[in-house]
Amino acid sequence: MTRTRCRTLCWASTWNTAEVDAGLEHLLLTEDYADSVVLAFDESAGPFRLTYRLHWDEDWQIRDAELVVTTEQATRSLSLHTEGDGQWLDRDGRVIADLQGCLDIDIWPTPFTNTFPVRRTSLAIGERREFQMVWIRAPELTMEVKAQAYTRLSDRWFLYENLDGSGYSAKLPVDENGIVLDYLGLFRRVPHVAEPGDH
Repeated sequence: MTRTRCRTLCWASTWNTAEVDAGLEHLLLTEDYADSVVLAFDESAGPFRLTYRLHWDEDWQIRDAELVVTTEQATRSLSLHTEGDGQWLDRDGRVIADLQGCLDIDIWPTPFTNTFPVRRTSLAIGERREFQMVWIRAPELTMEVKAQAYTRLSDRWFLYENLDGSGYSAKLPVDENGIVLDYLGLFRRVPHVAEPGDH
């Protein structure tokens, strides 16, 4: 089966004030697959390279996630699979009991994974919904369950809330495909000249 045309998206990192614009994400996107390279600078671990590949179904339900982090000290990898039923398996097919009930993943540092609850649930304007997310942090590639909420403020604006007690929230603008444009204080979409069919 022929894949649809691939889009290219880039975000500049703005979250590390000590290393302004030291990071960049380059993501190749089709209708059901993402292949990304993230170059970032962590305050404690220093520079690192994160690659991730995600596959999802027609409802924007994640099915497979492959992540690799490379630093000066080591290379780490993580492989996850789900049937969309809230049960996650590792690369050896073993159930990861701690992730039970999560449908989406949220990878740090990228704004792209904020797209999944937005696209998967089709919230009405004014509607708010809470989610249990598999939160994956690079460069360590640690996993934990985090509660988050999304509220649709208008056609292309969403309110993100972290429900871990920190009180953190952010208003997220999205493009016509529901992909995050800018994430104030964290990521900034790098504009490019659209080519014919790049929409």
